[in-house]
Amino acid sequence: MRLVKAILFILITLIVLGILAMVATMLFSGRIVRTAVETAGTRTLNVRVDADRASASLLSGAVALHGITVANPPGFQGPALLQLGQVSLRAETRSLLTSEVLIRDMQLDNMEVFVEQKGLQNNLYQVVKPLREPHPPTGRSLVIDNLEIRNVTVHVALAALPGRPQSVDLQLPAIRMTDLGRNEKMDTAALIGKILLAVTEGIARQSGGILPPETIGDLGTVLDKALDLGKIILGGQKKQ
Repeated sequence: MRLVKAILFILITLIVLGILAMVATMLFSGRIVRTAVETAGTRTLNVRVDADRASASLLSGAVALHGITVANPPGFQGPALLQLGQVSLRAETRSLLTSEVLIRDMQLDNMEVFVEQKGLQNNLYQVVKPLREPHPPTGRSLVIDNLEIRNVTVHVALAALPGRPQSVDLQLPAIRMTDLGRNEKMDTAALIGKILLAVTEGIARQSGGILPPETIGDLGTVLDKALDLGKIILGGQKKQ
């Protein structure tokens, strides 16, 4: 009888420990994701990147981040270059334990970009300019089947000139990117760079005559020399 009780006690203890370990893994995995994004973003963009909170489930492969902020580069007044409401993705569960994570779907929703123009310079150009330089990938590889960026609002603050408004708001069409990381190794840092470059291309297309032609030309030069963005669709037009 004592042997049976001892065996039952051991089994119950193992089950409880297993449940606690699973809960701890799910709780701390969100913190790991948030730290990874903040570290990779700051290193890639050379400005501070913060996330309010993150959650992750190893069982379902679902990950969500909320309240992401990309700080302004030095010399600009606004508190942020970019604020992003939410990132959500669904990954293949089995791939989470391998060196290459396969993400089926990824959505970025409610993004606000604050472009400050000072003469022929602006904060967006200062941040995206270093992205044209290749960076050796580090860490785990990512492959993304579908990535969509929705509800992007751009606030453009212009230098005061007679007859021209000092601020203009733009609404970008949805941006969709496919087959990311299939033809080249892509880590978290490279993904962050690709997302910002895709948004920059959308801004360059939508801004028309709002931004000085020299600025648009500079952004175009950066985009031409930037990392391959894969198959990208902006407002129904596909860029190969």
